[in-house]
Amino acid sequence: MAPSSSNIFTIISGDSAPPQIPHNSVHPVPRLGITGDLTKPLETNKFYANFFLSTQTQPVWTHPYSLQWSHGGGNARSWGMSISHIDRNQIALGPGSPVHYFINPIGIQSMILSAAELGSSTALTMDTLQAFSANAHLSTSPGANSLITFPLVQGMGFVTGIYNGATPLIQTSVFFRSVSSPIMVGSTGKYQVTLEDGKSWLVYVTPNGNSNVAGFRMTNNTSIIGPAGFNGIVQIAKNPAGASGESIYDQAAGSYATTATISGYTQPSGTNTAGTYTLSWTKQGSRSLLMFALPHHVQSFDSATAAAKTNITLQTTTKGLATAILANQMTMVEPSLPVSMGFAPWTPSHGTVRTMSAGTIQAINHAATIELAQNMASQTNLNSMYFSGKGLAKFAFVIYTVRDIANNPSLAASGLAALKTEFNRFVQNQQQNPLIYDENWKGVVSSAGYKDPGADFGNTYYNDHHFHYGYFVYTAAVIGYLDPSWLNQGTNKAWVQMLVKDFADSQAGDYFPFSRAFDWYHGHSWAKGLFESGDGKDEESSSEDVFASYAIKMWGRVIQDANMEARGNLMLAIQARSLPAYFLMASSNTNQPPQFIGNKVTGILFENKADHATYFGMNPEYIEGIHMLPLSPPSTLTRSKTFVAEEWATYFSNGRADAVAGGWRGILYANLAIVDPQAAWNFFAAPGFDLGLIDGGASLTWYLAWCAGLGGGA
Repeated sequence: MAPSSSNIFTIISGDSAPPQIPHNSVHPVPRLGITGDLTKPLETNKFYANFFLSTQTQPVWTHPYSLQWSHGGGNARSWGMSISHIDRNQIALGPGSPVHYFINPIGIQSMILSAAELGSSTALTMDTLQAFSANAHLSTSPGANSLITFPLVQGMGFVTGIYNGATPLIQTSVFFRSVSSPIMVGSTGKYQVTLEDGKSWLVYVTPNGNSNVAGFRMTNNTSIIGPAGFNGIVQIAKNPAGASGESIYDQAAGSYATTATISGYTQPSGTNTAGTYTLSWTKQGSRSLLMFALPHHVQSFDSATAAAKTNITLQTTTKGLATAILANQMTMVEPSLPVSMGFAPWTPSHGTVRTMSAGTIQAINHAATIELAQNMASQTNLNSMYFSGKGLAKFAFVIYTVRDIANNPSLAASGLAALKTEFNRFVQNQQQNPLIYDENWKGVVSSAGYKDPGADFGNTYYNDHHFHYGYFVYTAAVIGYLDPSWLNQGTNKAWVQMLVKDFADSQAGDYFPFSRAFDWYHGHSWAKGLFESGDGKDEESSSEDVFASYAIKMWGRVIQDANMEARGNLMLAIQARSLPAYFLMASSNTNQPPQFIGNKVTGILFENKADHATYFGMNPEYIEGIHMLPLSPPSTLTRSKTFVAEEWATYFSNGRADAVAGGWRGILYANLAIVDPQAAWNFFAAPGFDLGLIDGGASLTWYLAWCAGLGGGA
């Protein structure tokens, strides 16, 4: 299908949840300090969430900077907003070789934007919570007018404080070594600052009206005070590039980004598989914006954006070097969207493979006969949306394989009838923990977490929605593909659309925020929801992130929503670029510390650290395997043969995989099929194969078809 719009970010539907989903006006997490229109959906999984959660004192990362409400701490005893930037030589490395983790220090208050009026009664509030930006405000007390507003925008080149009749107080806990006299850059005054750690910073003061640009003076080695009643902006940036860098900052001083929007376009399938997406920033000021791009952006810049690159680069915490551009928007090109990927095994080089030998089909049918005789309800009617979804997807994989690959429509028909029955339990909201539409934050959550925040991995607090709901969306896509009439029965389609909108809505509507999970700046999703975190948002399973994008693609194809399918294709192409850059570390990786890349996967990637671990155990098969499952068509897109071979040699070769217990062994061998499909086939096709070696979200039926589709088989 050709996308129906020049911008694929078109509305899915404007409705809420179907009537069987009850609404709840109470949520365990208060909307702390959030002002403005509270009738609109609020982003729960974005970079700035620490500022409205719990103590409000944990950092937020805009990259390459992080900001933290000082709250009276540090050498400066400030109540302003501290600014930190961490160079790579400042990180702490864990034990081992490769090191178990790396972490960036927090709480280094290199520069602070404050006001003399702020003190112990200072309040932090937020408004305009959008996908790429939000505004933070500091006022003298709760309910008072904002003295300083901080527009927080991903990639912002300056940290900007907008002063409203306050006395500016520029502080540091690292101590000022020197502060220059003001140098005029047009109507903006520039102060060159060197801290006692030797780092160079720039302070730009742009007044409104008659406010004094030159009236800033250092009172001690932690404070610079400005004129009382100041109206205007103060901007701070770190300058690693000497005089040439300073001249670039000069070109942008006085302008700042306030919000961002995304647009995207894909070529009609059959002509070209390229896609582009553009981040456009709304700005204040007449000069061009200075913004930072991450490595995966720079790799895919179009020619106009590439021409806007500067020689300023700053290290990010977990995403390599950020490159500054002088531009009001940046456009990235993904030249090879996976448009031909469907339900069958697929590779980027050979596309879809369905033709298999008679012996292979016989083995698949034999496995399917056994697996479709299992009690489907016992594997899907569980007290967890995550594990229920995995169970449903398992049988969807089996039934698709039986009908389209093994050519056994009668066996598929009986399995499909059973799958519809089990899926209908969730559509009717009659599962063990029904879903609730949360009117506070605006989303669909499990009822389980109203008593236990950790229930179902924190689903009620908006953790992991793309992981959980992606399995349901994929299952629905298979059912709708095999029986299109099912889509128009009852509220089947509306229920699935509700899940898609919850974690991947294409526009900010009245009932769901835009793209709750997927971060279009970082190129992957964040799993952590409404939990305060000293290291920011995180994600543990890059592969389930990919599977959620794949589910969106296939659901869009089945319901003939060309723009949704195109968004899924674009997300997959971006993930194929971002995951090897940040999560799946081949030996050639240059973004993560060299002492760490030998782990092959990051484990849990936070905004501020990477920990080669999981939340459920430290076995290598857990840490590596959670970035493999579920093995599905997009696995070959994001997991290169080079990476898979290196990972296997590091952890699982020479019989080590055969010592792994349970379903994790099956995951490892299904992953091996990417580089050695015959060895993987031989493992799964062995006489008397033990189904206990298959994960609860996988099947022997699919694994046999998967291995055969990648080149193995009888």
